Amino acid sequence: MGSFGIGVWEIFFILVIALLVFGPGRLPEAARAIGKGLHWLRKTSTDLTTEISKEINEIKDEIDDKGGEST
Repeated sequence: MGSFGIGVWEIFFILVIALLVFGPGRLPEAARAIGKGLHWLRKTSTDLTTEISKEINEIKDEIDDKGGEST
């Protein structure tokens, strides 16, 4: 098995279909666009995860501060 649970034959089949759909001239352009899209998605996902973690930590700190004041 290869990446993402896909075997060698499945990857080969996907590449053949992509070659038929896009043609040999546009295949590199399509691959580049897909790569840029995946890069943007990965970066956005990382940024969102970081921002959510910061917010959660701020809320936890506020809760801890309020809990310390009442005791």
